[in-house]
Amino acid sequence: MAARGQYEELARQISAVGVVKRGIARLLPTECPSGAAAVLALLDRYGDMRLSRLAEHLAVDMSVTSRHVAHVVEHGWVERSPDPGDRRSRILRLTPSGREVLDDLGQRTTDLFADRLREWSDDEVGQLVTLLARLRTSFGDGRTHHQPHAPLPAPVPAPEPAPTSP
Repeated sequence: MAARGQYEELARQISAVGVVKRGIARLLPTECPSGAAAVLALLDRYGDMRLSRLAEHLAVDMSVTSRHVAHVVEHGWVERSPDPGDRRSRILRLTPSGREVLDDLGQRTTDLFADRLREWSDDEVGQLVTLLARLRTSFGDGRTHHQPHAPLPAPVPAPEPAPTSP
């Protein structure tokens, strides 16, 4: 087991990861804010789902989730269809247009990391990926992707609450 001081330094470093998340957020196109990007990434990662399940994954309330979903539906990136098990509910599904946006976001993120980590060796990048995946597993990622061995989508920043009207 590591010394307590190492865990304290790890906590500081994890807290400082916000600078990376903000860097990723800055590369998002204006028509795809972080909340929209998170919706697309979660639908890609977990597959079709109800709004309530999406809200759980986003860890925000239903009203915020509804606003994010309205945005992606309005842009044609997600479609709502009746839930065959409960016609009062809707199932959210990523559209081909939404997949294109997600692919573009993934390319932007990959390019950003390639630029910022250009002085890192392939081995160092590999070690970072391995250790971050192990850390996530230690925290119980609970990954239930519709394709068990599919790569995760590009990281997206956590959604910010949608602005409320006065």
